[in-house]
Parts: sequence; C-alpha cells; structure tokens
Amino acid sequence: MMWGYGQGMGWMWLWGPLLLIGIALLVLLAVRLAGGGIRGGYGPGGPGEPGGPPPMGGSRARQILDERFARGELTADQYREQLKVLGEGR
Repeated sequence: MMWGYGQGMGWMWLWGPLLLIGIALLVLLAVRLAGGGIRGGYGPGGPGEPGGPPPMGGSRARQILDERFARGELTADQYREQLKVLGEGR
C-alpha cells in the first residue's frame, strides 16, 4: 500500500531547505533595512557626502557656501550677503 505518498514524495524533501533559505533571507533583509538600508557602497552617499542628499536643516547651496567660507574664498561680509540671497540670512 502507498498510504497516500504517491508520485509527489520524490520532491517533498526540497520544501524543508527552501523554507529555511526563505526565512534566512527574510531575516537578513529585515536586519539590513533596520540597520540603515541596503547600500552596497555604490550610488549616492548619505547626507553631507558628495552626491548625497543635503544635510538636515540645510540646502546644498548653503553647504557649498559654508565650504567656500571655510576655505577662505569669501569674506565674512560676502558670506552674510550670500546667505541673505539664499534666504537663510540670520
């Protein structure tokens, strides 16, 4: 007697390993997303990095202006004037 195992028994051993691999992939995905996203070192950087989004609370134009002022390319008066033009003057 076959006891209900019939033709499909030959492939039944495959479901256990597939299930374990699927669970492991889901756990890995959850850990990567919780840890700051999936980023393999390619593409745009994070805030403040080249190619990345502007830092929180500021624009890319403001960041460039700050860098130019830090390098000494702008005087304090020029810096303040440019901040007013950007609409971020204090």
